[in-house]
Formats: sequence, C-alpha cells, structure tokens
Amino acid sequence: MSSQHARDDSDNESISSVASTAAPTVSKEGRRTDKTQFFEHQEYEFGGPCGVVAMMLGFPLLMYYFYICMQANDGWFLYPKSLAEVKPLGEYMWLYAQQHAYPTRKAWAIYCGLMAMQFALAVIMPGFHQKGLPVPSLKYKSLDYNCNAMLSFYATILIASVLHTTHTFRLTEIVDNFGGLMTVAILVGYAGSLAVYFLTVMFGHPLRMSGNFFYDLFMGASLNPRILGVDIKMWAEVRIPWVLLFGIAVSGACKQYDTFGTVSPNMAFMVLATGLYINACAKAEECIPQTWDMAWEKFGFMLCFWNFAGVPFTYCYPVLYLTNHHPSEYEWSLSTYAVLFGVLIASYSVFDLAMAQKSRFKMQQQGITKFRFGFPYIPGSTPDPATTRYIQTQHGSKLLISGPWAYCRKPNYLADWIQATSWGMSCGLPFIASPPIPHWYAVWFFIVLVHRCERDFERCAAKYGEDWEEYCRRVPYKFIPYVW
Repeated sequence: MSSQHARDDSDNESISSVASTAAPTVSKEGRRTDKTQFFEHQEYEFGGPCGVVAMMLGFPLLMYYFYICMQANDGWFLYPKSLAEVKPLGEYMWLYAQQHAYPTRKAWAIYCGLMAMQFALAVIMPGFHQKGLPVPSLKYKSLDYNCNAMLSFYATILIASVLHTTHTFRLTEIVDNFGGLMTVAILVGYAGSLAVYFLTVMFGHPLRMSGNFFYDLFMGASLNPRILGVDIKMWAEVRIPWVLLFGIAVSGACKQYDTFGTVSPNMAFMVLATGLYINACAKAEECIPQTWDMAWEKFGFMLCFWNFAGVPFTYCYPVLYLTNHHPSEYEWSLSTYAVLFGVLIASYSVFDLAMAQKSRFKMQQQGITKFRFGFPYIPGSTPDPATTRYIQTQHGSKLLISGPWAYCRKPNYLADWIQATSWGMSCGLPFIASPPIPHWYAVWFFIVLVHRCERDFERCAAKYGEDWEEYCRRVPYKFIPYVW
C-alpha cells in the first residue's frame, strides 16, 4: 500500500471522537512540513527490506543463542573451533532448545496470564488523565490517556505477593520456565505484529507505507492502535516488558533464597535496578505520550517484538548468571557495593530528571500546568517557565536548552546507558570476573541509542530546518558532554 492511502486530515478542523482539543502548538509552516514528513514514506531505514528481514529472522535466533550460552556454557560464547564442529554444535544447540525452551502449557499460561492481568488492570484501574501531543493524522487533536500504570504496578506486586506466599503460584516458576516463556514471548511478538498490521491495512488507515510488505510490517502501519480505550503501543511499552523484567529479577532472588538460603547484594541490586526502572515508567506514565515513540513511531514488529520478547528476555542475563552461582563466588567489599549502588542511583536520578523536564516542558506548551508527583520525586523535574531557556522554532514548538538538556542533546540516553552498564557490572568486570553475555544489554543498548540519536536528529533537521542548526550550535554535544 502506497503512502497516498494514509488519511491526511491535518487541515480539517472538525473534532475527532477519539481525541481532545489541544492548545495550538503547530504553526502553518509546521503543518506544511508534516504533510510530507509525517504522512508520506521518505526513505528506507535499517538497511531497507533486506535489513529488516534479517532482523526479523535474526533477533529470535540471537535470543536462543545467548540463552543457550548463558545456561549451557555459563555465559561464555559457544562457537565451533573447527569446521568439523559446526554440525555437532548446531545439533547440540537445536536439541538444547527443544528440551529447555519448548513452549509448554505452563509457559503459555504464565505469559498470557500476565498479559491478561496487565490489560485488565489498564482497563479498570483509576489513573491520571493526560493528553498526548497533537497528532497530524487526527486533525492535530490530542489523544486522551488514562495513566494508571503506577496503581497497576503496585496492584501487580500485591497480587504476585499473595500468589507466592499462598503457594498458588511460586515466583520461582518464572526462572524455572525461562526458556519456554521466551519462546512464547517470541511467538506472541510475531503474532501481535502481524495482527496489528493486517487489521490496520484492512480496516484502518495505514500511515507512511513504503509499499514493501516486509519493511512495512517491521516499521508498522498503525500509529496508535486502541482496544477498550487502552493505547496498545503505550501498554506494550510499559506494562509487559518492564513488569516482566522486574518479575524475572524477583524470581531470581526467590530462587536464590530457596537454593542458598540468602539473597546476595548483587541480586538485590538487580531487583532494585529493575524495580526503579518500571517504577519510573509507571509513576511518570503521563510523560510517555509526549515522547517520540508515541508521537512518531508506528506499532510494528520493531516495537511489538522487542517489547514483548526482546526487552524482558535479553536484558535479564545478569539475573540468570547470579541465579546460577553461589553468592560466595562473587562477594565484594562494602566500598565496591557502595560504588555500584551509587552509580545506579545517580544515573537513575539524572535519567528521571531529564525525562520529566522535557516531557513536562512539552506539556506546558500545550497549556498543561497540573502534574502528578510520584515516588521518588527528583527536585527540579518540573521546569520553571520564568527561568527555562529554549529556542522557539518556526514549526511552532520549542527546543529545551535548560538543565541537563543544556549539556547534550540526549542526557536521558546517556544516563539510561550508564544504568544498563551497571546492571552487567553486578556480575563483575567482563572477561575478568564474569563472562561477557551478562553485559549484552549495555553493548546492545549503546548501539541502539547511537542509531536512535541519528534517526532523531535527521528527523529534527528535516522538521526544524535552520532552527535545528541553531539548536546544534547552542548544544553541540549529541550524547556525551564534551566528548561526542
């Protein structure tokens, strides 16, 4: 399906039944730019059709490979040492996957049960009502969001605690069925991507379609798919991956306690780290509608698969490593633990602060002045309109150059990556005190963030023109202040 089939209602001033009027923040010049940048396919990304096919096939294979390396080779890479070993190694890995990663009924019940519970909580729990950014395809109206992830997360903790303590469902079942759960997640990721794509093409209004099936499946056809008022893209981004990742960490801690009679500081660190992350997503859920993911990225394989399968089942390798080893094998000094926990708290604070500042700055442009304050609250999270510095663009929006955003264009990315690095360091230095695969998250995340930076900067250059050039002059560093 070509790009001209996308519905362009950018000049239609009638109010959509699925959106609310937002304060006008997009100029006539901005609307002219959006007619091509937002509605029409511009160029192939990720290597085009060949690149996305390789990723859609390669991601699951990579997940199985790392899983087998973690569980069968203690986190070290498995590879043939000669051509004669290629076939036996392949047969061994295939047999291992069949035996340890088969999607059993229990695995289906656990994963689908979590999805059903999270969706039910998203529908019924009260929340903070927030408007998203003006959407060109909805006549520049803003979608309404019931941000109840925080209450849903706390309800999930309560429900899981009751199930665990009553032995109705022991949380150790998660790590005990890790391989099967991973396979189920992979299958759900594929199925969800295909379902949203075909439903949008048949009954919806596809957006920015290239005409190539594989590429459009990867990038997605729908911007904001909804069921019973729940934005599926935002639900998939918050409720499934980070809740499940936190559950894997808690499961590892429970397993460690049941096996060794103690929970190591390293495992406690992973519970804290994953808990802080999902709590940050939940308590600031009203900031997510202001992000690029919600305003620009479509819900295709890239987001669907990675949220349902990639995030929870590849970012958790430190938990698997710690679960498989006696705590005495990685006992550290108090000063070392102080540094580890200190880096986590400091980087989390900068991450939380930067995300809140930018999102609330965007909200202020829409006339939104009422904000929710969750725990933990980082001072300075709400910009002061009287002192905040910014660049006014011809497009109509403003570019923030205050606080952390004065030092580099992506301070949230830098802080996020430091957090990711600390997760792997909970197992020790790679290749010295620990195998490399528990550090996969930090390596992969750095690649993703650098690529995402370039994608975002290219889009902003096309959107803002000379104003973006001035912004880059005022904030010259992209990712790492005074370095790059």
